[in-house]
Amino acid sequence: MEFVDLFAGLGGFHLALSELGHNCVFASEINEKLRDLYEKNFGIRPKGDIREVPIECIPRHDILCAGFPCQPFSKAGDQLGFNCPRWGDLFDFVLKVVAHHQPTYLILENVPNIEKHDEGRTFKAILAKLRSEGYDVDRRRLSPHQFGIPQIRDRIFIVGSRNGLDRFCWPEPTNVKPDLRTILDEAPEDVRELPPHYIECLDVWQEFVKQYPSLPVRMPSFPIWSMEFGATYEYEHTTPHEMMKTKAGRARLREQRGSHGVPLADVPENKILDALPSYAKKPQKRFPRWKIRYIKQNRDLYQELKPWIDEWIPKILPFPSSLQKLEWNFKEGERDIWKHVLQFRASGIRVKCPTTAPSLIAMTTTQVPIVGETKEEKRYMTKRECARLQSLDSLKHLPASDHLAYKALGNAVNVKVVRMIAEQLLHPTVAQVHMSLFDNPAGDDGSTDRLGVATVESPTEKVVC
Repeated sequence: MEFVDLFAGLGGFHLALSELGHNCVFASEINEKLRDLYEKNFGIRPKGDIREVPIECIPRHDILCAGFPCQPFSKAGDQLGFNCPRWGDLFDFVLKVVAHHQPTYLILENVPNIEKHDEGRTFKAILAKLRSEGYDVDRRRLSPHQFGIPQIRDRIFIVGSRNGLDRFCWPEPTNVKPDLRTILDEAPEDVRELPPHYIECLDVWQEFVKQYPSLPVRMPSFPIWSMEFGATYEYEHTTPHEMMKTKAGRARLREQRGSHGVPLADVPENKILDALPSYAKKPQKRFPRWKIRYIKQNRDLYQELKPWIDEWIPKILPFPSSLQKLEWNFKEGERDIWKHVLQFRASGIRVKCPTTAPSLIAMTTTQVPIVGETKEEKRYMTKRECARLQSLDSLKHLPASDHLAYKALGNAVNVKVVRMIAEQLLHPTVAQVHMSLFDNPAGDDGSTDRLGVATVESPTEKVVC
């Protein structure tokens, strides 16, 4: 069958469908460098902005694939949805192509937050519009780690068929346990080492982890915000921003302590907010409940471990605020930061179990996952290693620029996951044979019942290494 690849990026849909024997007749991609790369990899030149392509110029096709831009719906963005001035109308253009060409099958992908956007109204509208064009539709949240691929990347997939979905079954999680080491190179040539100040900061946090009480006391399940160690500013019923509005509030605030316990009485009045954590000086009357909870948990932690934390605080002060926060993102495991997978995020340093990498995101090169136990190995994952997380290793060419490569990989679909979905949708009989060979259908108790719903680990859920 013939398919079109809209918002093609690196060509994840193309790889998945072509591996099943289907032929790409049209692709679109707004980024010119990615268009050049797509042509080098696949021999077909994508068109540019889909909004500028006359619909009648798109060839007839049986399958439409589209990972339409997620920024309008992502938690990491402004969540403007269809009102996003840059990307919000792109689903409407997908719908126009669908209405004009009436392909038999649809495979769409986006971030899971699209289900909740605008209290669910956005997603209901998307499904209703597809159904109005004559499609039976279904959706499922899936992540590569459910299929033995070492990346936790929760995404929602939508399938549509004009022939009904009676024979379609979503691919079920396998018994294959992911292991990040399987996709790492021993001595990569294009390695990008960590800057010295990042290593210094991680060593400071390793000292904190080492001094933390040993088992049976578990590492904190909440993000560790070191700025709350010694802080006493009010947070439960008001905010510093509200207090600064009145003379009495300012006077009360000056009697309290800011980040890492700095006395606000010693700070000029016009600099008081600068002496507070960035998350505590936003212009709001009340903090959200989750923030109140995290602040309280960190202050309780400080009081419990105050003697040695007071000695540790000066060591974390030289680093920027984003490096003064740590998330120990699993229940237990060896308490050695360098033996786990690390990621620098705006929310802090994330430490994850070494079986999987965190989700690749289309942000900056500094948020690429970090691996390595020795000084020589303390590095970012390479472009090729990250491509393997997306099952894109068969691509001959990746972007030359690190920035473009990591951004494109963060926007890509996972080839293996898409292929399993497409196989179930387009070749259901063959797919059922493949899945039975790939996974053991019997449960631990010998039963042959299989899961009907794929469950995805929440990014904040703790796992045991």
